[in-house]
Amino acid sequence: MTHRGTIAVLGAGAIGVSVALYLQRDGRDVVLIDQDEPGSGCSYGNAGLIQCASVVPVATPGIVGAVPRMLLDKNQPLHIRWRHLGSLAPYLLRFLREAQPARVEANARALSSLVPRAYEDYRPLIEAAGIQSMVRPSGELHVFETDAAFEKAKAANFAIRRAHGVRVDELDADAVRQMEPGLARSVRHGLFLPDCYQTVNPQRFVAALARNFIDNGGRFIKAKVTDIALRPGGPVAITTEGGEIIAEMVVLAFGAFSKPWARKLGIAVQLDSERGYHVMLPEPGVALNRTVVSGEYKFALSPIDGKVRIVGSSELARVGAPPNYERAMRLLPLARHLLPGLNEAGHSLWMGHRPSTPDSLPLLGPVPANPNIIFAFGHNHSGLTLGGTTGKLIADLLAKRIQPSDLSPFSPTRFARAA
Repeated sequence: MTHRGTIAVLGAGAIGVSVALYLQRDGRDVVLIDQDEPGSGCSYGNAGLIQCASVVPVATPGIVGAVPRMLLDKNQPLHIRWRHLGSLAPYLLRFLREAQPARVEANARALSSLVPRAYEDYRPLIEAAGIQSMVRPSGELHVFETDAAFEKAKAANFAIRRAHGVRVDELDADAVRQMEPGLARSVRHGLFLPDCYQTVNPQRFVAALARNFIDNGGRFIKAKVTDIALRPGGPVAITTEGGEIIAEMVVLAFGAFSKPWARKLGIAVQLDSERGYHVMLPEPGVALNRTVVSGEYKFALSPIDGKVRIVGSSELARVGAPPNYERAMRLLPLARHLLPGLNEAGHSLWMGHRPSTPDSLPLLGPVPANPNIIFAFGHNHSGLTLGGTTGKLIADLLAKRIQPSDLSPFSPTRFARAA
C-alpha cells in the first residue's frame, strides 16, 4: 500500500528508470516495479549506443519489396516466422502502409523531434549519478565493401538523416582504417555519424541510474505484476506477487510486454516483438574504438566492457515464442569477415524483445479516457537512446510544462483511431 500522490512506474529498463528519475527530480513520490533487476530486459543486450542520429523509421519504401525475402530466407537481417504470420498480419499490413513516402517523411520528422536531443536529456541524470565515465562520444561508423551499397545507402537512409539535420561524414578507405585499423582491407567507404555516444555496457549504465534513484529515496519493488485495476475516483491498484500497491498514476513502461496491459486498460495498440539477437565475444583478440555497422549485411560490432558484441539479427514473432539462436550464429562468419582475426572462443548468445510499432514511433502520454494512465513504451530500436528524453517528456507533461498536443505523433490511441 502506498500514499496518495504516488506514481508507479511499471518496468525498469532504460525507459522506466529514466522516467522514475525525472519524476523524482520534480519531487514526486515514485515507486519503480519490475520482476527483474533494472536493465535486465531488452536494455541488457543492445549495442550500447545513445544513437542521436537514429531518425530513420524501419518502414521505408524499399522495405516493401524485401518482405517476400523476409518470409522465405532465414538469413535476412529481419526474418518473419511463417507460423506467426496470422497473428502478425495486422501489424504487417500497417507496417506496409507506413512505408509509403508521405508516411516515412512524417515518421522521420517525428523521430527527429526526439532523437537528436537524446544525450542532452540524459546528461542531468548521468551527472547526478556521477557516471560520466560510463558514456563517451564515439560516433557510429557504417562501412561499405562495394560502391553499389555505399551509393544506395547515401541515396536512401542517409539522405533521410541529412534531410532532418543529422550530421553525416563521408570517408574513404584510408580514413575508415585510421578510425578502425582492424577492419578488413575490403572496406572501401564509410559513412560516419559523429553525434552518437557509446556506453561501456548498457545494462550497467541503466543499473547505475537505478541505484541513483534508490539512493535518492526512490523505491524499487522487485515483483511480478499480476493485475492492474482502476479504482472508483481515479486511484490505480497494482497487484503484484508481493502484495497490492495503490497509486494515483501509473506509467506503463513494460516494453514489448506492454500490449496486454494496454488492452486491459482499454486501448488497442499495434505492438509486436522484434526479437533481437546478439553474440558476445569475451576475448575477441581485436580492438574496436566504436560501434561499426556493415552496410552490406546490416549487423553491428560494438565494444562492450572491452569485449565485442555482435548485434543486428532480428525476427518478427509473437512474444513467448522460443528463441532461434541460429539467427545469432549466422552473424559469426560475417563478423570474422569484417574484422579478421576475431576470436569467437567462449562466445555466448542472447535474445531480447524489442517493442516495435509499425511506424517506429513510441506510444507516449496519457490515455484520454483515464489521464491517470500514462503510456511510455514502443521505442523500437531506440529504447536505450530515448530513455532520458522519454523521462523528461513525461515529467514535463505531468508538470504541465508541455501540452499534450506536442506529443500528438506519439498518441497512445493512434492505432485505435486508424482501425
